[in-house]
Amino acid sequence: MKKQKQKQKQENILIIHDVRSVVNVGAMFRTADAAGVSKIYLTGYTPAPIDRFGKKRSDFAKSALGAEDFVIWESKKSLPALISKLRREGFQIIAIEQDKRSIDYRKLKQINKEKNFENKNAFIAGPEVTGIPKSILDKCDVIAEIPMLGKKESLNVSVATGIVLFSALYFCYLIIYYPICFSSAYGGRGSSVGALIWLIS
Repeated sequence: MKKQKQKQKQENILIIHDVRSVVNVGAMFRTADAAGVSKIYLTGYTPAPIDRFGKKRSDFAKSALGAEDFVIWESKKSLPALISKLRREGFQIIAIEQDKRSIDYRKLKQINKEKNFENKNAFIAGPEVTGIPKSILDKCDVIAEIPMLGKKESLNVSVATGIVLFSALYFCYLIIYYPICFSSAYGGRGSSVGALIWLIS
């Protein structure tokens, strides 16, 4: 019960910057909802759940599966301005990216623990090919990286975001102890879930 009260003190935001794929962004909405993210900001050319006429996008809804109706979201033109705003509001800015300054994403748990779970976190996920720009990384408090054990240098952006969110926000025990429920909640698609369980445990 004590841990649950501590988690409720956190306010966690996801910023999706310059991710072009509607499928990926929709999947990130679904993951963010499952991880308890309170709000999503869409910056750059990241697609929104609605089109320019204000109508719901069917291609977005197909991967988000209704999560776009539950998670508060907002589009912003300038990511630097948004970062400045969130920092003034007391948020810790965390980029999910490979960089010479990056730390192992599993260390985010310790950072949150040292701050007694009362910090506000804003996670930034960016494009897979070009990555989050250095000018943005320079504005972040922490850069978190997922170590790669194979020949490929990176993961799909929606998968990487899920790993970091669930690990940093202390939902690991749910996945480890309730793998069947977790798998069924995500449509029984075991491959991505299996990778998620293995990487964050």
